[in-house]
Amino acid sequence: MAQRPDERGSDPTMDAAALYREEIITDRKVGTIRMMTPIKSDGSPDKAREVLYIGEAQLMTSVGTLPINFEIEGKTLEAAVANFAEAAKEAVERTMKDLQELRRQAASSIVVPQGGMGGLPGGMPPGGKIQIP
Repeated sequence: MAQRPDERGSDPTMDAAALYREEIITDRKVGTIRMMTPIKSDGSPDKAREVLYIGEAQLMTSVGTLPINFEIEGKTLEAAVANFAEAAKEAVERTMKDLQELRRQAASSIVVPQGGMGGLPGGMPPGGKIQIP
């Protein structure tokens, strides 16, 4: 699974102790489950680690679709399928909260003219470029 560049470091070497075989499971209607089966570096199953289930869905927004990925609790594929809806709902709610926070931060940005409050008594002369912090 991809990581952000600041979490990876500069070394692109794969971790041979953390390999997974990925299988795609879908009903072609609601979403997709990625079944991540742990394997050893020789390709054989790694029974010491748990299979991971990653759900994928899309959220329709005014600017297009937004892909959402989320972990699904479950020891079996059957359990992951049963838990898909609840995990997707929580992921959508978390994504909506994150989007609202980003909008709030963008709205609270203050535009400050370069050189301070020019043109006011005791201030600098009018002019300058507008900068967004």
